[in-house]
Amino acid sequence: MPRVELSEETVERLDALKIDDESYDEVVTELINIYEAEELTISYGSGGGNV
Repeated sequence: MPRVELSEETVERLDALKIDDESYDEVVTELINIYEAEELTISYGSGGGNV
């Protein structure tokens, strides 16, 4: 498994997002899912046509 080093500020930001005893893996997975969902919304929401 790859090893990732995070700055202290990033760890603090992740800690602020954690709910109860949620792991960093769960927090990061949730953030990725949100990002992917927003990306799909933007790509489908654009409609592809010119305004």
